[in-house]
Amino acid sequence: MAMQTNQKQSIAARWENYQPSKSTLVWTCIGTAVGTMIVGFSWGGWVTGGTSQALAMTAGDVARGQLASTICVERFNAAPDAASKLTELKAKTVGYERQKFIETGGWAIMPGETAPDRRASIGCATALAT
Repeated sequence: MAMQTNQKQSIAARWENYQPSKSTLVWTCIGTAVGTMIVGFSWGGWVTGGTSQALAMTAGDVARGQLASTICVERFNAAPDAASKLTELKAKTVGYERQKFIETGGWAIMPGETAPDRRASIGCATALAT
């Protein structure tokens, strides 16, 4: 009978002697990839293509509304009776009434359009009422 030694190998020696199987390597790669995706989407700020497209569309709409409301404010202030109209606008207490006042005044109609822009009228009424 052969004698066994109770001598423990060091970590470096065990690492050097280790020979993983192909399945161990494959599952390690798969686990690493899945772990990376979980961390990336939950904490890393990654988004899908659909989400990024929706965010870009929203940002474009908001920017367009801000630009249109700036144009609306400039048109309102350029009107000959701007002071009296501003007093009339500030007399209205409900935001919807202010928006309708801007829309009926025609200041929220952008060049090349036939109908007033909703975002422009809301932003314009908010900017003028403050």
